[in-house]
Amino acid sequence: MSPHISLVTLCVTDIAKATALYERLGFVKSSASQESVSFFRAGAVVLGLWSRDAQIEDANAGDLWTGNGGIVVAMNCASEAEVDAMLVKAEGAGATILKPAEKVFWGGYNGYFADADGNVWEVAYNPFWLMQENGRIGLPE
Repeated sequence: MSPHISLVTLCVTDIAKATALYERLGFVKSSASQESVSFFRAGAVVLGLWSRDAQIEDANAGDLWTGNGGIVVAMNCASEAEVDAMLVKAEGAGATILKPAEKVFWGGYNGYFADADGNVWEVAYNPFWLMQENGRIGLPE
């Protein structure tokens, strides 16, 4: 089997509050969701929202996981205008803008926001990557 990512789980303190924010962002909650966990189709992967305490217990990571872990979830867009629009939408949904969008040293354009639990999202346009209609990135080989 080839390595791949099928699910990204964001650990949150309030499932209902976090679910509402992600629904305001435009994610559609799956019927597989339950009161204690929410699942959303997110392009080629699934986005999950689950209790931080439950995740720490499930992974037996209490001694290891004392902070965010430095993970950033990225949402690539097809243009700079789409990046700007998504950051406006994120702020309107209740997210905190960490860095307004700007041109960056590597030739692209990005900005960052955080949800109420401090999960960090990058919203980016990379002119060197092909953005497919289904939201997947066509990486150069």
